[in-house]
Formats: sequence, C-alpha cells, structure tokens
Amino acid sequence: MVGLFPNIAFFLILVATGGFVVFLIKQQQKIFQWSYIILLIAFVFHTLALVHQYLLWGAAPAISLKSTLSFFAWCIIGAYLVFQYKFKLMVLGSFIAPLAAVLMIISSAIPKMDLAVRTVLKSTWLTVHIGTIFIGDAMFAIAFAAAIMYLIQERQIKRKTHGSFYKRLPSLETLDSINHYSLIYGFPFLTVGMITGAIYAQYILGSYWRWDPKEIWSLITWLSYAVLLHERLAVGWRGRRAAVISIACFVILIFTFIGGSMWLSDYHSFKALGGHAGL
Repeated sequence: MVGLFPNIAFFLILVATGGFVVFLIKQQQKIFQWSYIILLIAFVFHTLALVHQYLLWGAAPAISLKSTLSFFAWCIIGAYLVFQYKFKLMVLGSFIAPLAAVLMIISSAIPKMDLAVRTVLKSTWLTVHIGTIFIGDAMFAIAFAAAIMYLIQERQIKRKTHGSFYKRLPSLETLDSINHYSLIYGFPFLTVGMITGAIYAQYILGSYWRWDPKEIWSLITWLSYAVLLHERLAVGWRGRRAAVISIACFVILIFTFIGGSMWLSDYHSFKALGGHAGL
C-alpha cells in the first residue's frame, strides 16, 4: 500500500495544478479551496512516501535524479503551504503548483531501478545538508514566482491595461513583500546547507573544499543571494530591480542544480553517488 503513495501524490498534484490553473481563469474561490485541499492531501501522501523511502534507504530520499526531483517538488509545495498560510494569497498556487507538477512529471518519466545505497550516503550530515539546501531552494522558488508576477503586474500597470488579468494578481507591494520574506527565510537554510555540506565533505573526503564545479557554482549561487539580500536590507532595493535579480539568481540556482549534478561535477554527480533510481 505504501508503494502507491508516490503515485497517489503525483496524481493529486496534477489534479490540484489543473484546479489552480482554472482558478486563475475563473477566479472562483470554491475552485481554489478544492485545489488547495487536494494539494494538501497530496503533500501528506508525498510526505509519507518520503518517510518510507528514508526508512528503507537509511539515507535522504534525494540521491538520484528521480528522487531528487520528487523531493524538490515536495519542498516547493511545503514552502507554498507555509506562505499561503501567512499571506492568504490564492493566486500564488497558480504559479507554484505547475512548477511542482513539472518536476513530478519529469521524475515520473525516469525509469525506476533497484538502488544499492552506499554506506557513505547514510549520514546525518548528508541528510541535513540535502534537507536544508532544498528547503532554501524551495523558498527561492517562491521568490522567483513572486518576481515573475511582479513584472507581469508592473507591465500591466505601466501600460494601463487594467484588464481581467491585472485584477487576478496581487498588488506590487504584496508581491515585493513575498519576495522579501522568501529571501529572508530561504537564505539561512541555504547557508546551513553549505556549511553541513562542507562538514560532510570533510567527513568522507578529508577536505572541506575541493574546487569541484558544483561547489564553485554553489558558492556563486550563495554569493548571488547574499548580495541580493544585503542590498534589500542595507541599501533598500525593492520593486523591479529586486524582482529581476531574484529571477537571475534562481536561474543560477537551477543551472547549479542541473549542471552540477548531471554534467559538470565529479563526486557531486548522481552517477558518483550511485543514484540511478529512487522514489
């Protein structure tokens, strides 16, 4: 029965995504409520599936491309649920749910194979490293979505095309606040993830830093968000500039994740981890 949980979660995420898209068009609160409930149920099933996978592997359920995409989708949905609770911003789900759905679709398309988890992967440091990194990334995904909405809304206002789509999006001030809080919440997680990753590297490789391409791009990602957060807090960056830089930072983050895990890296690659299968 537990083996069906990933499939149930995947199906419910697709249904919820469809509902959020319809809500964006119809703007009927009932549609949002049902979509939100379905997504929440999907998150519960997804959580149970990940817990089962962790107990089965004895390692973080994100050591293969398949399982990592699924885990990232789970983190994004979890971050969305937190922000929805705080901001009560119904339209946010119409931008976040499709992102999670795309990750789940790609994950489901990757064949599932047997996986022998290496002992070095059964480390608390690695689990904390992966968990905090992806929670931070999920928060930045929220910032990315808010930035996209900000630019769309700003364009509508400048062109004075206050049509139906303009009314569907929040105010620029609200979108900027979401971007702000996403960065504040996400950056500490990213920082902890970087630190625990270095500790784990020292534990298994005898070195905190090896100038691996993914390490370098991870540092670039961290510095990019550090600069953005500093400029927001110390200099007062807001609005369009913060939105554009948030989008640029997220592009760097995605490149770091995909490039570092699939093409550029040595020991950070999924092949090096022995992770060809998973949830």
